[in-house]
Amino acid sequence: MPSGIFHERYESDERIFQTWFVRIWLFVLLIVCAGFPVFASKYMISIMTEVGIAVIACHGLNLLTGFTGQISLGHAAFMGVGAYTCSILITKSGVPFIVALPAAGVVTALVGMIFGIPSLRLRGLYLAMATIAAQFIIEFTIRRWGKLTGGVEGMYVDPGTVGHFHFDNHIHLYYLTFIIAVVITLMTKNIVRARSGRAFVAIRDRYLAAEVIGVNLFKYRLMSFAISSSFAGIAGALLSQYLQVITHESFSIHQSIDYLAMCIIGGLGHILGAIYGVAFWFILERILEYVTTSLNSAFPAHLTWFVSIREIVFGVVIIWFLIFEPDGLAARWRTIRAYWKLWPFSY
Repeated sequence: MPSGIFHERYESDERIFQTWFVRIWLFVLLIVCAGFPVFASKYMISIMTEVGIAVIACHGLNLLTGFTGQISLGHAAFMGVGAYTCSILITKSGVPFIVALPAAGVVTALVGMIFGIPSLRLRGLYLAMATIAAQFIIEFTIRRWGKLTGGVEGMYVDPGTVGHFHFDNHIHLYYLTFIIAVVITLMTKNIVRARSGRAFVAIRDRYLAAEVIGVNLFKYRLMSFAISSSFAGIAGALLSQYLQVITHESFSIHQSIDYLAMCIIGGLGHILGAIYGVAFWFILERILEYVTTSLNSAFPAHLTWFVSIREIVFGVVIIWFLIFEPDGLAARWRTIRAYWKLWPFSY
C-alpha cells in the first residue's frame, strides 16, 4: 500500500501547507489565538502581545542572520528607529496610525540599507562590529536629538487608532499584533521560497560560488538588510504602542543580544525558529521570575545573591544550545516528527 505525500501537480508541491492534517492544526491554533483574550487575564494578554512583537522582530533577524549569514548585533536599534518614527509621526505630526505604521517600516528599511552598505566588504565578526557601531550611533542620536526624540527623558506616545480600534486598549493591540505577526510569518516564508530567498541561502552557504553563478552579492545583502530592518521597524512601532513611553534604554544592545539569542535557541535558518525561540525565551523568563520571587521571599537577607539569576541561566542556556543543539529547537522538532513518521520502523 503506498504511503506518504505524493504530488501530481507543481501547484500542490509548492503549497505552504501540504496536508489536511497541518491545515486543520493551523486552523485550530488560529482559533485559539483569536479567542485567547476571551478567557485570558490582562497580564497574559500583555505577555502574548510582547511575544507577537518579538516574533515579528525575530523573523527579520532570522532572515538576515539565519538565511543570509549576515551577523547583526544592532537589531534593537532598528526597532528604536521604527518606534520613534511612528511615535513622532503620530504625536508631533498628527499622522494617522494606519499611515505611520508602514512609514516606520519604510524609514527603518532605508536606515538599515545605509548601515548595510559595509556588508559588501565585511563578513563575520567584522560585520558584527559594524552592526554594534550602528547600535551605538542610533542610541547616541536618540539621546542627543532631544527636540525630536525627547532625549534621555524619552517621549510619551499617543495611542494609535484605526476606526473603532484604539490601541491603548490591550485587547485591540493584541489583535493588531497577532494579525501582523501572522502576515509577517507568511511573508517570510514566501520570501525564502522565492528567487531572493534562494539567493540569500546561496550567499550564506558559499558566497564566492554564488557570485560566480551570477548572484549579485551587494544587491541581495542590501535587500536582506532592508527587509530585516523593515520588520524590526514595524515591531518597534508596535512596541511603542505597547509601552506608551519610550526611551533609548528600551532599545539597548542588551535587547539586540536577547533577540539574537532567541533566534539561536529557536534555530537560525528555520521559519519556525523565530516562534520556537521566542516561546522558549518567554516561558523560561516567567519561570525565572517565579523562582527569583520565591527565593527573595524565602531568603530576604540575601536579596543580592539572586539579582543575576536571569543572566546566568540564559547565558548557560545559550552556551548549551550552541554546543549541543546548534540548529535549535526547530531542527530538534523536525527530528522528533521524522521519528514518529517512521515509527516503529527504523528506515
